[in-house]
Amino acid sequence: MRVETAAAAKDVVVCHNMEGAAGVLLVCEHASRYIPPGLNDLGLSPAHLDSHAVWDPGAMAVATHMANLLDARLVAGAVSRLVYDCNRAPGAVDAMPALSERVDVPGNAALSTVERARRLAEYYTPFHDAVAGALATMTTPILVTVHSFAPVWYGRRREVEIGILHDDDRRLADAMLATAPSGRDIRRNEPYGPADGVTHTLREHALPFGHPNVMIEVRNDLIAQTEQQQTMAEILADWLTRSITTLDTQGRRAWTA
Repeated sequence: MRVETAAAAKDVVVCHNMEGAAGVLLVCEHASRYIPPGLNDLGLSPAHLDSHAVWDPGAMAVATHMANLLDARLVAGAVSRLVYDCNRAPGAVDAMPALSERVDVPGNAALSTVERARRLAEYYTPFHDAVAGALATMTTPILVTVHSFAPVWYGRRREVEIGILHDDDRRLADAMLATAPSGRDIRRNEPYGPADGVTHTLREHALPFGHPNVMIEVRNDLIAQTEQQQTMAEILADWLTRSITTLDTQGRRAWTA
């Protein structure tokens, strides 16, 4: 099993286990808190540089463990989502937000058209080229994106533990919700849904081609420690395997837009 990782901080995408035998491509858009030095931390205060505004804490560790357990391929972002949110369409206001929840991002406050285009070319395009390239080498791929979310949002506690998100194609989400592990607060399209613009990667790489797909959101206090990350990865890998088996026995129920 070959593992490929970013050779230097300047890399904008990380590819792991790209010879994996499973028909699953895992994607982790918000894997990194890295901000290139030339951007001067986007003007963020030190207290915010490790916050959920900057990345999805724990998501990359969970996704990596899942890739190893499943022998799946993994494509992940190596730059903070505040530099460019690779799970947002070009032109989306929150692709380079000047405000993330209650966190001001001064370095994004007055971006010129030229700077926006530069970031698009430097960060978004290579990432999505890597996702498309990986899928193109797979015969019948399944696309699964892995995220984490904050337990408190705008002062409100979120009770949901795991969100199973989908856009128009709900095949894999339905299979996962039908085989969900007990004892967990698991909900469909929470804490976000398609109306929030969070299914961009699914819409870009799965829906047009009929690939089964799902977005998994895990509350980040449940994956804050190494042992928690490993345990959650085991739960998700087993759950995903059982759900894919359900799809396969049903002939994957062809979906078209």
